[in-house]
Amino acid sequence: MKTWVEISGQRLAANYRLLAATAGAETTVFAVVKADAYGHGVDLCAPVLSAAGAGWLGVTDPDEGMAVRAALQNSGIEQPRVLVMSEMLDEEADEMVEHHLTPVVSNIRQMESLARAAGQRPSSPFPIHLEIDTGMARQGVPVGDALDTVLRWLSSQSVIRLEGMMTHFASAEIAGSHQTSAQRRLFEQTIHQIHSAGLQPAWIHAGNSSTVDNPAGEPLHWLEQLARSLNARAMVRTGLALYGYSLPVEREQDYAGDAQSLVQPGLEPVMTWKARVTGVREVEAGTRIGYNGTFTAQRHMRLALLPVGYADGLRRELSSTNGRAGGWVLFGQARAPIVGRVSMNLTIVDITGLPAVAVGDEAVLLGEGITAEDHAHLAGTIAYEILCGVRAVRCLR
Repeated sequence: MKTWVEISGQRLAANYRLLAATAGAETTVFAVVKADAYGHGVDLCAPVLSAAGAGWLGVTDPDEGMAVRAALQNSGIEQPRVLVMSEMLDEEADEMVEHHLTPVVSNIRQMESLARAAGQRPSSPFPIHLEIDTGMARQGVPVGDALDTVLRWLSSQSVIRLEGMMTHFASAEIAGSHQTSAQRRLFEQTIHQIHSAGLQPAWIHAGNSSTVDNPAGEPLHWLEQLARSLNARAMVRTGLALYGYSLPVEREQDYAGDAQSLVQPGLEPVMTWKARVTGVREVEAGTRIGYNGTFTAQRHMRLALLPVGYADGLRRELSSTNGRAGGWVLFGQARAPIVGRVSMNLTIVDITGLPAVAVGDEAVLLGEGITAEDHAHLAGTIAYEILCGVRAVRCLR
């Protein structure tokens, strides 16, 4: 292979166990494997996470859910629960029921579709998780008349069972966040409203990796207490941290507490992206390199060609000019700066001073000292987008 990604199963499992230990015994850590496990390969990651103790896996849609089911079956691993986290289309109801996927719902139309599908396969009531929109205006049933209508519908039938209640925090990475506090209050009011309607969810969940990482601990402790008061189980949905990264913890302007990450120091990136050198050449001063000659050699240079570019997910913003440094790759511990523009499938790096580098040698593009955050800083984006954008054959190591 000319370019490939290595996934460390050992690091992935260790990251999950760290998150579970930090969350504590009262909170279940839910592993998010949507978007092909954040670009890491769901067929590789789902079995590792399940074997590490994850009893719940989160996907985007039924197709991802079925891919997870297949990966686990092929690995001979006991099937965890699979939650489809994005709102479903009506025509997806049959797949949800047939493949025992648990949907997140936000309105009666979705629940009616599921009730019709579940009614054709008589069994125990089909479980759903109801999302409450507490302030993101994205998914979830709005608090008010719409929620009242949903609760009346749920209370009046037996084909569908309300198994879980959830919301999502918009600013979980901010210690002492006023927005999170407002969302918590609204969610708590809603939970009590649901309880008063005679409904008893078994799971109460909210937040993401930053909810575990937040040093204030407030959202996590609040979630545990809320679940305990309803005789339910608390759950937090971790994604990015599983793969070795977390958002930096910020501090609300008037917050005086600690703002040091709880898990970030112990996380290890799971993905290592590599490419093999396909060409080596020497150029003299004055040689223009790459498209539009945006980089001109100022001295004799030795260059290596890598068979990877923006079509593979190596961001074009990692390009360099004589006036602007770009990204770099590693040969062992030695940096080789990218020179000129990253093109569609080819990138040139400077190996002057690295005479041992030859055709066939491995260069590290990401991982082992180069982070997704390094790439994101140069590309003006976030680590999530870098990881999800990598396109290469993946293997477990």
